[in-house]
Amino acid sequence: MRIIIQRVSEAVCVVENSVVGKIGRGLVAFVGLHIDDTETDCDKLALKIANARVFEDEYGKMNKSVRDIGGSILSISQFTLYGDTRKGNRPSFDTAARPEIAKSLYEYFNHQLKLLVPIQTGVFQADMKITAVNDGPVTLMYESKKEDL
Repeated sequence: MRIIIQRVSEAVCVVENSVVGKIGRGLVAFVGLHIDDTETDCDKLALKIANARVFEDEYGKMNKSVRDIGGSILSISQFTLYGDTRKGNRPSFDTAARPEIAKSLYEYFNHQLKLLVPIQTGVFQADMKITAVNDGPVTLMYESKKEDL
């Protein structure tokens, strides 16, 4: 599982000219699922992201989580995070989870995240337009299979 988070002051997800997700201060999480991912990966990263200390405290240090600041998360499914660009000019998505498995795991991840922090979501497999005001900017990548998590 690979997730890119961006700290934002606000973000909106639009599908077919309708707002489907909107948050104020918080995080946008772009969620990619690998063919080997399980619910355990979802559990691990939901907890890690909800508690990620990426917001500044009163001393200007990144010591507060989205939970600490009363923020929200906009979760967006994004299989392109598993695009392999090492060969040729067109990415290969062979390691991305198939849609039926990815959808189930994405929904499970969102459920686990929602137990920890308010969330909004995009629409799985939809053509989404994301507008975000990056704060910082702060952008980090989380992976469930790395040993340092």
